[in-house]
This record gives sequence, C-alpha cells and structure tokens, in this order.
Amino acid sequence: MKTVIKAPIARKIPKHLKVHNDIRVDNYYWLNEREDQNVLDYLKAENEFYEQETAHTKAFETSLFEEMKARIKEDDTSVPYKYNGYWYIVRYEKGKDYPIYTRKKDTLEAHEELLFDCNELAKSHSYFKLVGLSVSPDNTMVAFGMDTVGRRQYKLQIKSLITGEVFSDVIENTTGSSTWANDNCTLFYTKKDSQTLRSNCIYKHKIGHSESEDTLVFTEDDDTFGVAVYKSKSRAYIIIACYSTMTNEYHLLDANTPDANFKVFQKRIRGLEYSIAHFEDQFYILTNKDKATNFKLMKTSIGATGLENWVDVISHRDEVLLEDIEIFKSYLVVSERNKGLTKLRIIRWDQTEDYYLPFDSETYTVNTGANIDFDTEVLRYSYNSLTQPASVIDFNMNTRSKTIMKEQEVLDPNFDKSNYTSERIWATADDGTKVPMSIVRRKDTVLGKNTPLLQYAYGSYGSTIDPYFSSIRLSLLDRGFVYAIAHVRGGEYLGRKWYEEGKLLKKKNTFTDFIACSKHLIANNYTSANHLYAMGGSAGGLLMGVIVNEAPELYNGVIAAVPFVDVVTTMLDETIPLTTGEYDEWGNPNDKVFYDYMKSYSPYDNVKAQSYPNILVTTGLHDSQVQYWEPAKWVAKLRTYKQDTNKLYLTTNMDAGHGGASGRFEALKEDAQEFAFLLDLEGIYG
Repeated sequence: MKTVIKAPIARKIPKHLKVHNDIRVDNYYWLNEREDQNVLDYLKAENEFYEQETAHTKAFETSLFEEMKARIKEDDTSVPYKYNGYWYIVRYEKGKDYPIYTRKKDTLEAHEELLFDCNELAKSHSYFKLVGLSVSPDNTMVAFGMDTVGRRQYKLQIKSLITGEVFSDVIENTTGSSTWANDNCTLFYTKKDSQTLRSNCIYKHKIGHSESEDTLVFTEDDDTFGVAVYKSKSRAYIIIACYSTMTNEYHLLDANTPDANFKVFQKRIRGLEYSIAHFEDQFYILTNKDKATNFKLMKTSIGATGLENWVDVISHRDEVLLEDIEIFKSYLVVSERNKGLTKLRIIRWDQTEDYYLPFDSETYTVNTGANIDFDTEVLRYSYNSLTQPASVIDFNMNTRSKTIMKEQEVLDPNFDKSNYTSERIWATADDGTKVPMSIVRRKDTVLGKNTPLLQYAYGSYGSTIDPYFSSIRLSLLDRGFVYAIAHVRGGEYLGRKWYEEGKLLKKKNTFTDFIACSKHLIANNYTSANHLYAMGGSAGGLLMGVIVNEAPELYNGVIAAVPFVDVVTTMLDETIPLTTGEYDEWGNPNDKVFYDYMKSYSPYDNVKAQSYPNILVTTGLHDSQVQYWEPAKWVAKLRTYKQDTNKLYLTTNMDAGHGGASGRFEALKEDAQEFAFLLDLEGIYG
C-alpha cells in the first residue's frame, strides 16, 4: 500500500529579531542554511508532497508541455545582423534545448563558422547559460561568460576564432560581460562581490596573462551602486557605468589607449539620472536634469562633459516618457511612451525629416532590436501584440519602406490570429487613479461569472510589462481563459510618475491597484471570485503575497513564482545579494519610518489566521535574486495559520536559480506545471 504523505510541517525554532525596539519572532529563520541537511530534507518533503497531491494531473501536465513545445519551431534561426564585416546568426536544431552561435563573413552565402554549440557545452551540467559574447575588433577572438549553477556568477573565458582553442585565461565570479579595447589584446570586465554578488569592480585583462596579473581600474565603494563596462556604439570609447536606482555616473576612456586613465563624465549627484551616447564630436544625454521627470534629451561636446555644458535637444514633456535613443550616422531614433503606448520617432540629423512610425493597436509592444551597425539607413525593430505573433522588421529610414525579416511561426494548424481579440480597459483605484489593463481572449469565449481569468502583474523597478504575444498562453486561451495584464503603479506604463507613485512610501499603491483591477473585472462580469486567478513572480511574487493577505476572498488560486515575501528581514541583511542596491526602491529599514511601512505590508510578517486561496509557490535553490528561504519560510508559516482546506504547494527546483530551468524546452515544463495547477482548479483536463 502506498504511503500517503501529509503536508510537511516545518519545526519552529524561534529567533527574536529586534530593530527599533520592535521584536519580531521568526520561527523559520533556520531555513536560510542552504547546506543544512534539515533544510534540504524539508524542501525535499515539500517537493514530495507536491508530487503526490498533483499526481492526477501529471499526464495532463505532460500533454500541456508537448502542446506548448509543438507550437514552437524547433529548427529556428534568428534574423542575421551584421557587425564589423560579419553576419551573426543564432539557430536552434530540432530536439535540442540550447542555441548554436555562428557567423558568416561578408555575405550570407559565405561559409558558416561555428562559434559555440551550447548543446555540447551543456551536456555535463543540469544548468547551463552562455552570455556576453564579445568579439575582438580584429574578429579573431571572442570572450564569453558561462554559468553552470544558476547564481549568475559567470566564468569569463576567451576563445580563438582562428583555431577554436579556448585560452587558459579563466576569470571567476564575473557578470559574464566584457568589452575589448581597440588593440585586440586588452579586455575590460566586471567582477562581483563574492557574498553580496554586487557588481563592484572593473578589471583590465591582457591576453595570455593570468587573472592574478589583471589590473583593477575602478572600484565602486558605495554599496548602493553597481558597475558595468561597455564600448560606445561608435567604438571610440570604453565606458564605465555606475548606477543605482535613482543616480548615475559614467567614466570614459579612449578605446585606442587602454592603459590610460578613465575620466569622469559627470560626477554623481543624488537623484540625477543620465545615460550617454557618442556621435561625432558630441555626447547625447538622456536625463532627468532640471526636474525632467519623464526625461529629456541633451547634448554636450566631447571636451566639456560637465553638467553645466549640457544643452537641450528634445525638451521635457509632461505626458511623454523618453525611454531610449538609437544613434545612426544620418538619423536619431527616439523611443517614447505616451499614454502607455510606445512610439518610435525618427529624426534626420540635418533636420530635413522628423516623423513617427505608425502603430494602430492599443495592446501592442514595439522595441528597437539589434541595431549594432552605426553606418546604416536601416532601423531594425520588433513588433507584436496580444493577438499578433512577433515580427522582426527592417525599416529603411530614407525610403520609409519596411521589410518583414521574420514572423514568429505558431506551428499549430488550428491557430488563426483572427480568432482572438484584445482590448484595453481602465479600473479605478482607491484614490481615484485610473489603472489600465490589457486583456486578450478568444472571440468565442463568453464572458460571465463562470469565465476563468488569469490576472498578471509585476509592478516594481519601473519595469513595464507591455502587452505581448505568447504562444504558450494559447494553452489557456483555447481552454476558455481570459488573460489580463494589470499595468499597476510601480511600472512605467504611464510614465515616470507612474513608477514614482509605486515605490518607497507609496509602494502600497501597487497592491491596491491590483486589487482594484480584480474588483473591476468581477464587477464588470469578466469573471467572478470563484474563477479569478492571479500570478506574479519575483517582485510580482511580493504582490501576490500581499493580495492573499489583504483580499484572499477575490481569488480562487494564486501562483507566486520566486516570490520576494520576507521584505523586512531581507532588506535588513546587507550580506544578501542585491539588498543595499535596493534601498532606493523599497527604502532602508534601518530608518524606522521605512521599517514600519515595510512591516505593514511584508507578506511573511502579515500572515494571519484566515482562509487563503489555493496557492502554488515556486523557487530555485540557487536563486541569487530572491533567496529560496523566503518562499520556504512563507509556505511554512502559511501552513500553520491558514483556516481552510485549499491547496498550498511549494515546489523547489534543486538545480536552478532565479530564471528557472536553463533549456528552452525545459523552461516550458515549468509553464506546464503552472497551467496544470490553474486548469486543475477549473476541472479542465483536456
């Protein structure tokens, strides 16, 4: 007879945490010992309980995975892009999980050179990721970063593109990215603090030398800042970027003189954000200077980069967020966001043309793509919407003609994009603010109290979740689900102010916006509380943790992926990766004002004796962004407090980190797992 596993009950070992004369008792603090066998046993027990309780859905979950996988073109190839005389291509082969990187010299008809076959490199690893491919100016070498654990601590190496030999130069604990000086033998890279994983040091490496001989060229001493190093698009400068949530600083070095000293562009001033792009004898600066909340574009000469020399190019506009720029030899391309919609503005440097690319929908996503080539009239951008598969488009800025280079193929004979419809609607938040939602469904899905609806949001760091097409999502839509993205405050969907209104001491707006959207969907007969589901990951998992505490009655089920739920304890621990760099997002709880505010919403601190919805929680043992113990502690506490018989599952990937499984199809298994959870709650198994 098969043994029935009961829901694991974690043992309580009280730990008293005293700050500002306030004592919090954490009974599950012991779970943060990653190597402790008792911790591993508890996580294993939760996994076994989950497997037992969902055994009846496993066949369906497998069929969902196969269904999702079948829609994806396995033998797929990226649109080639040209850089420094070579066409670069990424392709996938049928039955293989990882990309193959190749290039061709001068023309696409030339012999294909293999750079990396990640399928071969990944063979002996349960997790694998290749990043930061950086080809030397003379095209003979490539630097690359490799992670085989999932904690984003990359090993940097260099490969000869002439012989295929991987050099003995090995640099540990980097960000994975690097950039070459123009001498073809000097490589600049970024190292991380081994404990906090903060990017804090820039080094200079000479080919053929050991890491111990590398020169430290910059150290970021402020633990609220990170650093990166890259080359300007003009290839003229090596640039060190120092960044925090609300402040920037850059340092410049002529790429032809790698042994000279970096010079500061403009010293950091708290609250001054800026980014730079080089063109001829000018630097163009995207900045919030002069209280330009939505940013403006300025410029200054290369010989006078201080703040006092900056002059306006595109002035600040209250209703338009200036998001990014792309510089070409004859054109400036500006990415703007107005009323939630991204627009691409094209301006000739000689001022003879200034126009926008036309887009019609209210539920689309557009991004400028791989525009590495400086001397071209062609702008590459990608476009998709909730109902339109992604396209890569080359737009000739001179002739205004466009060529669709690639359109995402959905390998499903029953798929017809005309069967789906999308819309944008607006809910009213508690303070009267109008909050937009982007919604997609099949046209034949009847809206009503029995209609299942999945509501998704993120809502932090100014990160905007634009309405995008997903072939994976079709597995819900085709089974009668409606899908809604709530563009809550904390993102930048409606401009920079939208972000400012959802951070620090206004963070609760993110949570109340989401709840207001849920109530609007129910009140307007899109669904009912018995069929409404919510989902969010990472900082979006924090959002999930709050809504199940504050409004559990609105949701039948919630999925919290790698959730940030122990806000106070994490933000008080400066040894945890990323903590100090997050103070400008969440606040510093060493200040009692922020401590009290965080504690008032932190999901772990506000678990209470009440009924909770059905909840699926996922995490990764090696997560470097949100440590596994946050969701583990949260679930342990929920088990002791919840006053219901609803499902509560914790599943921990013992091999992966924050991004989940590393293979493109392995990752689909996690999507199938989540969808099976939702469909099971709806009683749908086919």
